[in-house]
Amino acid sequence: VPDVYNELRTRQQRMAEITEMIHVASLLHDDVLDDADTRRGVQSLNFLMGNKLSVLAGDFLLSRACVALASLKDPEVFSLISAVIEHLVTGEIMQMASTSEQRCCMDQYMRKTYYKTASLIANSCKSIAILPGQTTEVAMLAYDYGRSLGLAYQLIDDVLDFTGTSASLGKGSLSDIRHGIITAPILFAIEEFPELQEVIHRGLNDPRDVDLSLEYLGKSRGIQRAIELATEHANLAASAINSLPQSDDDNVRISRQALVDLAQIVIRRKK
Repeated sequence: VPDVYNELRTRQQRMAEITEMIHVASLLHDDVLDDADTRRGVQSLNFLMGNKLSVLAGDFLLSRACVALASLKDPEVFSLISAVIEHLVTGEIMQMASTSEQRCCMDQYMRKTYYKTASLIANSCKSIAILPGQTTEVAMLAYDYGRSLGLAYQLIDDVLDFTGTSASLGKGSLSDIRHGIITAPILFAIEEFPELQEVIHRGLNDPRDVDLSLEYLGKSRGIQRAIELATEHANLAASAINSLPQSDDDNVRISRQALVDLAQIVIRRKK
């Protein structure tokens, strides 16, 4: 039994490594697409080494992830993670090609957030459940946990773009709105102040329009409502874990509590 257990742990750890490689590759490519100079307060690879090397580094990580994925010899897991890579591209295209009306649509924002962030976590969690042959119900609860965790994480990330004060984020970097990317806090502010939508429609190319948008955001409950929505998703993540079949195993209990705690850490983080 210990050998079987160790082999399973090794396969699940490989799945985690694959997830991280895909994640880092997507960040490298995103920084090139966004012409970003920094990543979490540190100079980005494309800024230091150029776009070509950054793109190649991302491609290399994706290729290594695919090789590792194939070595798991599980067709369902391979299919899930392949779809994730497609989702990353779809989310980026949605962000680049959206009309002004679509940018101001909460449903569009949540779909894009799923494709760009939550799909990777959701399908990775589901894959971790599939590898040991868990039931469809357990695999779907794992998926639900990852999806809700990913959405909560991104919502808080979008809040921190306005409110962050840590060394790693800078003081409210405002990188999204300066790039014309409209996220949950502004979308909630539009619900309270519909006239803000006209400012957004102008394209946010004028710094005065950015300042005006921030003024409306400050008057609204946009930040608070985005945090509340993130908290809802964190609670859904915890609920998915608590819905898993009962177990008397202490290790299982400790692991599940850690996953529930992680959902709360995502909400409380400041960077």
